[in-house]
Amino acid sequence: MSRPTPPAYKIRNWPGYNEALKRRGSLTIWFDPDMAWEAAPTGKRGRQPHYTDAAIQTCLTMKVLFGMALRQTTGFVESLLRLIGLDRDVPDFSTLSRRQKTLKVNIPYRASDGPLHLLVDSTGIKVEGEGEWNARKHGGSKRRVWRKLHIGIDEQTLEIRATEFTSSDIGDAPLLPELLDQIPPEQEIATVTADGAFDTRKCHDAIAARGASAIIPPRSNARPWKSDTAGAIARNEILRTSKRLGRTIWRRWSGYHRRSRAETKMHCVKLLGQRLSAREFDRQVAEFQVRVAVLNGFTALGIPITEAVG
Repeated sequence: MSRPTPPAYKIRNWPGYNEALKRRGSLTIWFDPDMAWEAAPTGKRGRQPHYTDAAIQTCLTMKVLFGMALRQTTGFVESLLRLIGLDRDVPDFSTLSRRQKTLKVNIPYRASDGPLHLLVDSTGIKVEGEGEWNARKHGGSKRRVWRKLHIGIDEQTLEIRATEFTSSDIGDAPLLPELLDQIPPEQEIATVTADGAFDTRKCHDAIAARGASAIIPPRSNARPWKSDTAGAIARNEILRTSKRLGRTIWRRWSGYHRRSRAETKMHCVKLLGQRLSAREFDRQVAEFQVRVAVLNGFTALGIPITEAVG
C-alpha cells in the first residue's frame, strides 16, 4: 500500500505576512527612545547600578540581532543614540558582560484566546570548541561543549511561553514539569504535545496535575502502567488507542503533527547563531533568553495563516 500524498499548503495572508517580515528589520521595533535608561537608586548599600535591566537587554538584543561582539555592540548603540538625538551614556563591554550574568530577561508574549495548547521540544547548541572544518579534518576536539535548549510554544500565537537551559547530560523528560511551572496557574492548559522521549510517569503526572491532555506517542515497546495515578490512566488510554488505530493513524487523529511547529521554532533559534558566544553558564542562559525575546518580538509582528490545498 502506497503512502498518502502529503497535502500542500498555501499562505492566505501573504500581503500582511510579507509586511511583517519587512518590519523585522526595522530598528524602530527594537529600540524605544522612551524606555527607562538610567537605573533608580535601590536604597541598598554598595555601588548602585547605573543602567536599568531594560537598557542592558536592549544592548544585548542588538548584539544578538547583528551577531556583534560586546565592544562592537557598544559602538553600535552609541551611534544609534547619536542618530536619534539622545544624549545618553552607553554601557561599556565590561558592564554588559558583568550584568549579563545576573540579567533578568523580559520575555514578552501574547496570551492565547482560550486554553493553551503547548508544544514542547528540545535540542542542542554549541557554545565553544573548534569549527566544523577543523573537527572534520582532524577529528572532534575534547573541548567541544554543548548545551541543551528546552522550549514550550503556544500553538496559536507560535510564541515561546516556557524555556529551560541545561547542560548536555540532562535528558528531555525531566525538564517538562519545570516548563509547565512557568505557565501561570490561572492559564488553562488544554494539551501538551511532545515526542516519545517524554513518555514517562513523571511527565504524564505533571500534565495531568495541570488538567491537560497529553499527546505523547508511546514507545515502540511500551507496556501498560499500573493505573494508580491520573497520568498513568491517561497514558494507558493513549497506548490502547494507538495499538487499535495504528501509530500512523493515531498521530494524524490526535494532531501530533502540530509538534513540528516547535521544531521549526528551534530552527529559528539557531538562525540567530549556530552557537552561543558566552563562555560562562549564567551568561549563556541570558543569551538564550534574549534570543527567545527577539523571536517572540518577530512573531508578534505577524505570522502566516495557511490552509491545505489540492
